[in-house]
Amino acid sequence: MRFRTTIEQSGKTTTGIHIPEEVVESFGAGKRAAVRVTINGFTYRSTVAVMGGVYMVGVSAENRAGANVAGGDEVDVEIELDSAPREVTVPADFAAALDAEPDARRTFDSLSYSNKSWHVLQVTGAKTDETRQRRVAKSVDMLSAGRAR
Repeated sequence: MRFRTTIEQSGKTTTGIHIPEEVVESFGAGKRAAVRVTINGFTYRSTVAVMGGVYMVGVSAENRAGANVAGGDEVDVEIELDSAPREVTVPADFAAALDAEPDARRTFDSLSYSNKSWHVLQVTGAKTDETRQRRVAKSVDMLSAGRAR
């Protein structure tokens, strides 16, 4: 589905695009449909959100840079239902730590894509090996206790 819209900005950096209600309804996947969004030839995956009764999709700083757009820009948007599975690549050291703790592995495997991503990004975002190992241990402890975050 293709439409024209303005990239809305609120606050200093929060940006998103309004998705017409008829577009969301045409997907037949509920109010929080997983979608693929293309702006200026740049495609990313996201999820529709309802904010103040309006359907929105966020446009992160990374996605704005990839599409070469900014808040306030008027853009053509191509949006389609994204039915491909969302998978997280778990780094080897984190995977080994999870495998060593069955309760942690079980909890991790039951998490949503976004919660799995959160744990992986905590680990991969570490600047030093010491910080990385501390974050692996912290995630494993949380997951062993059955907590997502």
